[in-house]
Amino acid sequence: MSILVGVIACALVSVIYAVWATRVVLAADQGNQRMREIAGFIREGAQAYLTRQYGTIALVGVVVFLAAWALLSAMAAIGFLVGAVLSGAAGFIGMHVSVRANVRTAQAASVSLASALDIAFKSGAITGMLVAGLALLGVSVMFMILTVFMGLEPGSREVIDTLVALGFGASLISIFARLGGGIFTKGADVGGDLVGKVEAGIPEDDPRNPATIADNVGDNVGDCAGMAADLFETYAVSIVATMVLAAIFFAGTAVLETAMLYPLAICGACILTSIAGAFFVKLGANGSIMGALYRGLIATGFLSIIGLAIATTLTVGWGSLGSVAGRDVTGTNLFACGLVGLIVTALIVVITEYYTGTNKRPVNSIAQASVTGHGTNVIQGLAVSLESTALPAIVIVGGIIATYQLAGLFGTGIAVTAMLGIAGMIVALDAFGPVTDNAGGIAEMSHLPPEVRKVTDALDAVGNTTKAVTKGYAIGSAGLGALVLFAAYANDLAYFAAHGDRYPYFADVGAISFDLSNPYVVAGLIFGGLVPYLFGGIAMTAVGRAGGAVVEEVRRQFREKPGIMEGRDRPDYGRAVDMLTKAAIREMIVPSLLPVLAPVIVYFGVLALSGSKASAFAALGASLLGVIVNGLFVAISMTSGGGAWDNAKKSFEDGFVGKDGVRHVKGSEAHKASVTGDTVGDPYKDTAGPAVNPAIKITNIVALLLLAVLA
Repeated sequence: MSILVGVIACALVSVIYAVWATRVVLAADQGNQRMREIAGFIREGAQAYLTRQYGTIALVGVVVFLAAWALLSAMAAIGFLVGAVLSGAAGFIGMHVSVRANVRTAQAASVSLASALDIAFKSGAITGMLVAGLALLGVSVMFMILTVFMGLEPGSREVIDTLVALGFGASLISIFARLGGGIFTKGADVGGDLVGKVEAGIPEDDPRNPATIADNVGDNVGDCAGMAADLFETYAVSIVATMVLAAIFFAGTAVLETAMLYPLAICGACILTSIAGAFFVKLGANGSIMGALYRGLIATGFLSIIGLAIATTLTVGWGSLGSVAGRDVTGTNLFACGLVGLIVTALIVVITEYYTGTNKRPVNSIAQASVTGHGTNVIQGLAVSLESTALPAIVIVGGIIATYQLAGLFGTGIAVTAMLGIAGMIVALDAFGPVTDNAGGIAEMSHLPPEVRKVTDALDAVGNTTKAVTKGYAIGSAGLGALVLFAAYANDLAYFAAHGDRYPYFADVGAISFDLSNPYVVAGLIFGGLVPYLFGGIAMTAVGRAGGAVVEEVRRQFREKPGIMEGRDRPDYGRAVDMLTKAAIREMIVPSLLPVLAPVIVYFGVLALSGSKASAFAALGASLLGVIVNGLFVAISMTSGGGAWDNAKKSFEDGFVGKDGVRHVKGSEAHKASVTGDTVGDPYKDTAGPAVNPAIKITNIVALLLLAVLA
């Protein structure tokens, strides 16, 4: 009880930090009237989009809520509601602050780089701490209600089903928010760039471009609200999955409750270390923005080792907890698994920065390929995106094997928990990106002095890298988290099959084998493997349609209002925002439902064909593995490749010097080729790739819920 109270207190501290930081950010100077006006357009557009998006999601949510109540229990339905509401709240509040911090960051940039960095990072930290705090608060309070106030056994089916339903609520919001926001932001970005930069030859964020406001709105609804919902879901789902494994592996033992509390305690401790790490983000004497951000991240990592040790001491202790799959699990080994999780996080951050950072070999290779044309840019960008999957995959494989050797699959769950424990700091780095991007747009549209735009451009370039790093982290943790969910599915299935007397539906199932000699297992594996590709293809097509509509709209306005280019006529910004809002809401429905329905289709499809429940459950399990493996590679390839394409384009804006010694600047043919590559990379890194992340996990959660419904 005291540990649970302490965890809830830690979660509340993160909310208190967010309130304090919000007051600090909102107290900052908003600049001149023109800056406030532009920021107002962005704010109105973002709020209008999110209001309409959440209204659409709410309709789906009501149906799922009623289904959960009818098929599972009232508490499961409430768990779903809690997960969905808190996930949406984290994104909405974070976006609310982001669209107010952008103008303040632009104004602070006129004072100093350090001031602008401080405002931008604090606004990102608000989102980050709310994501971690609200997710931990939701899971821990729900667990307290179920076990303390309702008196249910910690490992009982109702507790597990309710927690899994909470994770499903977060996942459902996440996939809609991530995909819808991604379609909006990249439709605006692609359409605006193609007409503005390539055809009209005007700079990015030029106020003459009718898609400029929509582009800035998209940064917030995609990279802020979307990423917040994404990592909220990953955080909550991974904690729940690890608690479910604890309930399975330690069922009937004296350490059951403490084993289930252990992941909560880790996350509680790491919230405090993330808040402490945020105060280390200060611009040093060398003026390195990335150095300042990494100082906070490194401080968080080292402090989290201490937090992990304290959580271990207060919950499971350092001795033996019992045997899991033939392995003696000790607190010392679990602590080591947590360290492995932190090491995996550090390696993924370093690898992702290498593949997406400016002045690094991958980005420079794409920039050099742009010198010879559009086609060579695309070829090299695709090559980098494919290559970028290798090192993260090796790191994840190493993490899986190391933790399994130490403490079985429960150890892998603890590693994922430790990774996500520092999500508050990681999300802060991501949410920093759209704020700085918007600040640059406001500076450009407000005609602020060039030195101000120089500061915002420097922040924006770093923001592009931090956004890519965050996506790499989210995907890596999602891959490991999905493996834990698969383990929960396999063990849950074995439990139901072994207790057919209590669960009649499973009475004739018998032993389940995922043997590849079973054709239904192979079929399930292939079916699951196609889901990320089909999902990504539909998402890319949606961005293409939305971007094409923006291209036509911008061309129409340039054609019908020739005074726009001369500064005499004002573009109709609201038209592009409204068009993209409708397109994103419409386009997100089908792909979002694909990973939700896929497990149900696999199970009942194979059951109808084979007439065997065992074959159907085996095929479903194999499909989950197919989704995990292919989803991991698709997501990493798209996000890292897209980030590299983006920063290759920025290399020309800074004056890229090719191998021949010639300097290629903005407006050159090489720069135009890099814009083409970035046009491909944008929906890669900000729509399809990141949205695969929640798709990986939602298929596994639906499979778990399907077992609960059938039981």
